[in-house]
Amino acid sequence: MTIAALLALAPARKSGEVRAIPSICSAHPVVIAASFATALARGTPILIEATCNQVNHEGGYTGMTPADFRAYVLGIAAVEGFDPAGLILGGDHLGPNPWTALPAAAAMAKARDMVAGYAQAGFAKIHLDASMACADDPKPLPDATIAARNAELAAVAEAHAPTPPVYIIGTEVPVPGGAWEEVEGLVPTSSQAALATASLQRAAFAAAGIEAAFARVVGLVVQPGVEFGNENVVAYDRSAAGDLISILPQLPMLFEAHSTDYQTPQALADLVQDGFGILKVGPGLTFALREALYGLDHIADVLFPDQPRLQDAMEMLMLQKPLYWAKYYHGSALHQHLQRHYSYSDRIRYYWTDPVASAAVAGLLARFGDMEIPEPLISQHLGAAYPDVMQGKLAKTAPALLRAAVTRALQPYFDACYGKQV
Repeated sequence: MTIAALLALAPARKSGEVRAIPSICSAHPVVIAASFATALARGTPILIEATCNQVNHEGGYTGMTPADFRAYVLGIAAVEGFDPAGLILGGDHLGPNPWTALPAAAAMAKARDMVAGYAQAGFAKIHLDASMACADDPKPLPDATIAARNAELAAVAEAHAPTPPVYIIGTEVPVPGGAWEEVEGLVPTSSQAALATASLQRAAFAAAGIEAAFARVVGLVVQPGVEFGNENVVAYDRSAAGDLISILPQLPMLFEAHSTDYQTPQALADLVQDGFGILKVGPGLTFALREALYGLDHIADVLFPDQPRLQDAMEMLMLQKPLYWAKYYHGSALHQHLQRHYSYSDRIRYYWTDPVASAAVAGLLARFGDMEIPEPLISQHLGAAYPDVMQGKLAKTAPALLRAAVTRALQPYFDACYGKQV
């Protein structure tokens, strides 16, 4: 697994060449498989990331340790025929976030163990994020404290990684999992704040005795002015981000953009041109997957009218296990129902690995088998796929239509980073 593609981003920019890479933040097998297939067709590397809540040394909500996740992803790569040499694994928001209910000393001890696990498992891209205040911390946490804790975690990664990793610093984004409500009036990170973050972190690396590792900081997470809430998307505004973009020549790294889900193809291209060398996407991909699954569910209502519905199974599951949505979705019962199934934040993604959900999806796909779905039903319920079906580019089967939905959501990111395919 090479990090050359990441190390080359900033030097290329300084020599006048715009380079970027999409970051796929998902543990769903269909999303990961579609990502490998897209990268293979393009001849590009692939960057796949796991978050601290999703995967950690205690299992996270996926039940996977970093070593487990690595094996899981490599297994999908093998099926897709993707050379592991082109795979970069990343750890996102690595810090005390999963354990902020504990005192700082205990939470950071767990964070150190987690980072050690990521490093030992060969995750070559480490996003250091100790910005979350723990139980006995002042709120907000002082920037100097954040920088010192980040450097402490970087020292752990340096000690445990088989080869030196690259780092991401900065945290001007919502906590892992996304915004909790409608987002309005985002202000991009100021140039002063971005420069101060880089300076503080450089000093903290030096104080921790790992000054040389700062040369491997390839990205600074800043807020470009993009975000999505449950029901709205804040679009990228290049003019509003002008102050931030202006200081890029003063930095030894590029910017990393989080929460770029649902941005238009033009906005993604603009972000890349403006110096955002890493575009992270996650919920937008499983949102596309859910749309396709529900489209197939509606088609099944027509073809197999007496069979159970996937959406009903998901509704029952989420009501029985509200942990992943209850504090995020508010309003009337009808509004909460709408958000459970259709929210941009896509918190339904946390349920697809539940045995009940897995069985419901498997049952839906089994009903279709390898049958060709009638074209009028594809037009009605999976309209985005219809042009490719009519041109003979896409099989009329449920698995093909499901993967194609994710591939369409991926395409703008690969186009923005590598150029449109002719």
